[in-house]
Amino acid sequence: PKCCLLCFADSICVPGFDPGLNMMTGITPINPMIPGLGLVPPPPPTEVAVVKEIIHCKSCTLFPQNPNLPPPSTRERPPGCKTVFVGGLPENATEEIIQEVFEQCGDITAIRKSKKNFCHIRFAEEFMVDKAIYLSGTSLYKRGYRMRLGSSTDKKDSGRLHVDFAQARDDFYEWECKQRMRAREERHRRKLEEDRLRPPSPPAIMHYSEHEAALLAEKLKDDSKFSEAITVLLSWIERGEVNRRSANQFYSMVQSANSHVRRLMNEKATHEQEMEEAKENFKNALTGILTQ
Repeated sequence: PKCCLLCFADSICVPGFDPGLNMMTGITPINPMIPGLGLVPPPPPTEVAVVKEIIHCKSCTLFPQNPNLPPPSTRERPPGCKTVFVGGLPENATEEIIQEVFEQCGDITAIRKSKKNFCHIRFAEEFMVDKAIYLSGTSLYKRGYRMRLGSSTDKKDSGRLHVDFAQARDDFYEWECKQRMRAREERHRRKLEEDRLRPPSPPAIMHYSEHEAALLAEKLKDDSKFSEAITVLLSWIERGEVNRRSANQFYSMVQSANSHVRRLMNEKATHEQEMEEAKENFKNALTGILTQ
């Protein structure tokens, strides 16, 4: 069967499964098989059909099917899939025999066997699922294996394996946790980057006191320190530092700032007038040169 018929507490079929359920979609495809581990050979470099060999286990034997048969179909791989559905098991197959066959694909964390001829196997890592799928066959590896217990010819001791992806609640939960963790790490990385690129904060404004006010009054009369001093004066006024006791000091400082600004405005007007006169002189001189 192509669908999951057995639901367990930690491995169940989810009807109408939606991998984009408010989560980050798109997972980097995993390399199907790792060469040199267990029973799975390295994949060929080109799309050439691989000739499977007989696999001898302690309690059973796996025979390859006719390579000319059409490959079996598999469902779409759920995100974070670590669980496979195994159908076509011999009727007399036990959990120990299933463990013996599939532990060569990787560490098995759970086996849930039905009274019917199928089971669910959960592996420790996602890439182990691809190695298990090899036993069922793909478009590249053609038909799956036929399993026979011992040397028996009884029908109950043989079956053709069909391994498919299973939708398991635990797999999806772990995948969601990983996505959340990656999202947190990405947010943290972006925050560090923003903090690194953020311009430095302006220097802190000191609190008002009579001593600081006296120093500020002197700075307001200094052209080189006026910009810094006027910023402090405005901050004190915005903070509400002005009261009956400090009113005279603030009035004096505001008068100094006003006098400084009026002097700057007069200097600006003088320079603008000199600029206009210079332009007029340049225009007259240029006209004389062009006339000559």
